[in-house]
Amino acid sequence: MVDDVQTLVAARLRRVGQRHTGGRRQLVESLARAERPLTAAELVGGDHRLPQSTTYRNLALLERAGVVHRVMGGDELARFELAEELTGRHHHHLVCVSCGSMEDFEAPGSVERGLAAAFGQFQAGTGFRAHAHRLDLLGTCAKCAG
Repeated sequence: MVDDVQTLVAARLRRVGQRHTGGRRQLVESLARAERPLTAAELVGGDHRLPQSTTYRNLALLERAGVVHRVMGGDELARFELAEELTGRHHHHLVCVSCGSMEDFEAPGSVERGLAAAFGQFQAGTGFRAHAHRLDLLGTCAKCAG
């Protein structure tokens, strides 16, 4: 899967006139392996020991190219994950407002269908056309609650 994602990333970077460098490849690999969105600090301190300034610059570029999405946590730290269009995995987030931790979750099909129906009603009344949706549930994680 990672090779397929890297091919898609390379194509998106070419569209914005950028190359798929080793550092960008390593960022994508780290994000592809992650089970949740990661902060830039987590990426810098991760397996590849990426340079901090390069990591921040590359994350900004990858975000502009549509490779990664920025997700804000309850602690106001930005976290990054691969775009759903690259992974093919639609999911949402559980965000702890106490410690800022974030966890991915997939909603059951019945919930997704209910959301789609609700969005259809909103669109009919406003003329707005949604292309996708992201749902962040704000609350307290098990660690902070206990």
